[in-house]
Amino acid sequence: MSRAAWGPVAVLLFSASLWGLSWWPLKGFAAAGLSGPVLVLLTYGVVGLVGLPWLLRERAQWRGEAGKLLLLVIVGGWANAAFVNALVLGEVVRVMLLFYLSPVWSVLGGRWFLGEAVSRRRACAVVLALAGAFLVVGGFGVLDAPLSAADMLALSAGLAFAGNNVISRAAQSIPMLSKTVSVFIGCGLVSLLMLALLGAGPGAWPAPTPMLVLALAAYGFGWMVLATATWQYGVTHVEAGRSGVILIAELLVALVSATLIGGETLAPREWIGGALITAAALLEATDTSTKETA
Repeated sequence: MSRAAWGPVAVLLFSASLWGLSWWPLKGFAAAGLSGPVLVLLTYGVVGLVGLPWLLRERAQWRGEAGKLLLLVIVGGWANAAFVNALVLGEVVRVMLLFYLSPVWSVLGGRWFLGEAVSRRRACAVVLALAGAFLVVGGFGVLDAPLSAADMLALSAGLAFAGNNVISRAAQSIPMLSKTVSVFIGCGLVSLLMLALLGAGPGAWPAPTPMLVLALAAYGFGWMVLATATWQYGVTHVEAGRSGVILIAELLVALVSATLIGGETLAPREWIGGALITAAALLEATDTSTKETA
């Protein structure tokens, strides 16, 4: 892989680290009384509203692909909103496993919609990554419990995340800023829909304190803007199949951080799973097969 090709890969790995650690502040906000939809609205939604003038300023550049931009609003918005709600409601590792079926969707989507080749090395990386994720959550024992609301949200978030990768890759003429802002706007709209469907009243909104407001602003305008912008940059400049597998590193970051910060313990089987995920990420990151087929 050339030095120029390593740049987007490094950006994706950085983005994966931010996303992998995102459960930490989310659990803190949940402990402070913020529900998932409210949290998404006050972070992503507010950032999207602030960024709206910049989106409109670039309309001459994306007007010809307004349909793809609308898809990014819907698909990207659901991916992030569902992911946040899943982490707030569910167990970190289980949510991550179901979410990270997304590399499979990314590889298939990249092949079917963008004509990207699927090399044996890439297919092997996908198998290794999913095998590792399967071991992390307990192997076949994970199938004993029925799917919860958090499970369904995580599963749908992974599918939407892969869809966003494919759309972002296809929409090359849409400026990066417009892509990023559109996802935040979509998150705000999805959270409003969730609140409406849940019939959330005043009790869903905790009393604001200066510290809570500051923390929400830092999370929304700092952490999430950086994570989303680097993610959009990476998936725009890297094949959908490659980006989908590279971002499996997010699961590894979540696993390690949940152990060191969250106090969770890991069985030998889970460590083996983490090793498989690392091997998959290295296989994909060093894959030199970049030819696309029609």
